[in-house]
Amino acid sequence: MSGHNSSELHVLCSSGQLFLQPLWDSLRTREALTHSPFFPVIFSIATYVGFCLPFVVLDLLCPWVPALRRYKIHPDFLPSARQVLPCLGQTLYQHLVFVFPATLLLWARGPVFLPLEAPELLQLAFHVVFCLLLFDTEFFLWHVLHHKVPWLYRTFHKMHHQNSSSFALATQYMSIWELFSLVFFDIMNVTLLECHPLTILVFHVVNIWLSVEDHSGYDFPWSTHRLVPFGWYGGVAHHDLHHSQFNCNFAPYFTHWDKILGTLRSAHAK
Repeated sequence: MSGHNSSELHVLCSSGQLFLQPLWDSLRTREALTHSPFFPVIFSIATYVGFCLPFVVLDLLCPWVPALRRYKIHPDFLPSARQVLPCLGQTLYQHLVFVFPATLLLWARGPVFLPLEAPELLQLAFHVVFCLLLFDTEFFLWHVLHHKVPWLYRTFHKMHHQNSSSFALATQYMSIWELFSLVFFDIMNVTLLECHPLTILVFHVVNIWLSVEDHSGYDFPWSTHRLVPFGWYGGVAHHDLHHSQFNCNFAPYFTHWDKILGTLRSAHAK
C-alpha cells in the first residue's frame, strides 16, 4: 500500500516537470558550452543586448513614426549616438575586464553539478519571485545608502545618473562597484535558496528584462507595471521619476519598501 502511494506521489510531483524537462535535457546535452568559463559572460551580454535592441530600434524609428512618441515617457527625447555608444562600451568593457576574470576564478574551482531532473514548475516560479523580492530589498537598502551619503553617491552611484532621461542601453551604465554589488546580491540569493541551475538562468533573464524595461523610457499598455495588480510594481514611469527627482522611488521594482519608508512618489501613467 505504501509503495503504491509513493509511486502515485512520484507521478504527481513529476507532472510539474513536463514542460521544463525537455528544455533542461536540451541544456544538459550542451555541457561543453554551459561548463565553459565564457558561458556566463556570453549569456549575460547576449541577454542584455538582446533585450535592449528592440528599444534601440524604436528610438531610431521615432522620428519616422510619430505615433511611437505617445508611449515615450519623454516624447521629445531621443538618445544620440554620443550617449548610446559609451553606455554599450562600458558594459562590454566591464564584462570583459572584470566579470570574465571573476568567472574564470569560479570556473577554476571545478565543474558545476547539473542534476538529471528539471525543477518543479511551481518551485521554479516561487524561487524566481522570491529572488526578485530579496534583490528588491537588498538593492533598496544599497540605493538609499548611496543617495543619502554624499561620498558614496559621488564615488560609486553618480555615474548611473549621468543620463537624466533613461534609455535602454543606459541600464548598465554604472561603476564597477555598483555592478559587482548587483552581481553579489544575485549570487547570494540563488545560493541561499539552493536554486536549480535552470531556475538561476530564468531568474537572470527575468531580472535583466525588468531592469532594461525600467530604463527603456517606453510605457506600453503591456508593460509589467500594468500587468501586476494593486500598484505593487512600480514600472518604467516610477523609475524614471527617480532619475529626474533623485529623492524618491528607490526600490528597483516593487513599491512596498518606498511606501513603508515614505519615499514613494506616484508616477501617473499617460
